[in-house]
Amino acid sequence: MKDINLKTLAITLAVGLIIWFIPVPEGVKSNAWHLLAIFVATIVGIILKAAPMGSMAMLGITVCAGTQVLAPGDPVASIKNALSGFGNSTIWLIGLAFFIARGFIKTGLGTRLAYNFIKLFGKSTLGLAYGLNTADLILAPAIPSNTARAGGVIFPIMKSVAVNMGSTPEKPETHRKIGAFLTLSSYNANMITSVMFLTATASNPMAQKFAKDLGVTITWGGWALAAAVPGLVCFLLIPLFLYKVYPPELKQTPEAPAIAAKELEKMGPVSIQEWLMVATFIILLVLWIFGNLMSIDATTGALIGLCILLLCGVLTWDDVKSEKGAWDTIVWFSSLVMMGSYLNSLGLIGWFGHLVGAQLGHLSWQIAFPLIIIVYSYCHYMFASATAQCAAMFSVFLTVGIAVGIPGTMLAIFLGACATLMGSLTHYAHGPAPIFFGSTYVDMKDWWKQGFFMSVLFLLVWFIVGGMWWKVIGLW
Repeated sequence: MKDINLKTLAITLAVGLIIWFIPVPEGVKSNAWHLLAIFVATIVGIILKAAPMGSMAMLGITVCAGTQVLAPGDPVASIKNALSGFGNSTIWLIGLAFFIARGFIKTGLGTRLAYNFIKLFGKSTLGLAYGLNTADLILAPAIPSNTARAGGVIFPIMKSVAVNMGSTPEKPETHRKIGAFLTLSSYNANMITSVMFLTATASNPMAQKFAKDLGVTITWGGWALAAAVPGLVCFLLIPLFLYKVYPPELKQTPEAPAIAAKELEKMGPVSIQEWLMVATFIILLVLWIFGNLMSIDATTGALIGLCILLLCGVLTWDDVKSEKGAWDTIVWFSSLVMMGSYLNSLGLIGWFGHLVGAQLGHLSWQIAFPLIIIVYSYCHYMFASATAQCAAMFSVFLTVGIAVGIPGTMLAIFLGACATLMGSLTHYAHGPAPIFFGSTYVDMKDWWKQGFFMSVLFLLVWFIVGGMWWKVIGLW
């Protein structure tokens, strides 16, 4: 039982039971309220790490089926509804994209891209940061797990370069030489690249799905267009901002391009497998961007991409079977989406939205908009992933915002982005955080301090630059 924390599991159970036995508020169906108890308990268990996320998801599905909250008195319909999340195309888009991402890692194409950017831009510490971050940006549309993107491609190269520049984890006195700066730059850039594309991290499609349930449709291209300008501004500002408030001791890195060139020489010429991966990547982007014109949705496009890789031998079926992260994501994502969808269809989210909306009803949407975003953003201190926050809070805050007149598409995209942008706040706030924090280049105090500063920068850019851009493209 090494993966089970009995203490936090007991706390999780207590939270669920307390909510379950609270008198059902007027205007709420009893089974909707009981589903809320299961949902909150599942989220609490995930946050407290009472059990692995997949285990908590299966517990949630099982309790939903066993208590028949989704179809009172009908056990067959209850289990069917409890498993309905596995039939959601958005969930399979994420799983398929994980499989495709394996191609980048297996062929070495992701590593080659990163080293090429270091070779081009790595003569200074600032250029080195931009080189690593640009590699992340290019990989972002095709690798939906920013944890895989950061941990499998960017972080190993970043650490290797830092060590070669004399900044080693074992010697704390060398951390500020270059390692600490590159750590925070690469991590926060990963947060930004993750919000710029619908397929760049798992929480984005979840936000898209919940928004659609509330009547707000967001396409791959629509998301990318809305996030492009504020995202690029943040992308450009991150290294410059850190260079001023958390500067590296080493400002010039003339050896870095030579190190990258040496590694590229070891890799040899671009292989046929890598060229096939490039071609598939281009096909995927075309299908994801222009698929609507050809009546091909994003999930079908991903299926086509995966089949190409399988038929060309870039991936094998064993690669697909062994991609544990994909299957894990499909399981817990299905559970959270299922419960979130039924909370909406059973009327609980609408009831809560009207309740809170009534309190904000006297405010103009221009005042309510920043209040909703700021409260939603800093609630992230309580979450260990963007997906958990999105599952727990996105639909409620979007419902409230729409009720007071905030344009739905603009609010949905901003809320979807905030869950990841606020990954900057803590060392546990997002999947890649433990990877970068675990390098020990940045201590917890500096991580939280610089993370808060970064969160303020992100919100200012998205409110001011994003607001003006969204006016131009007609989102409000």
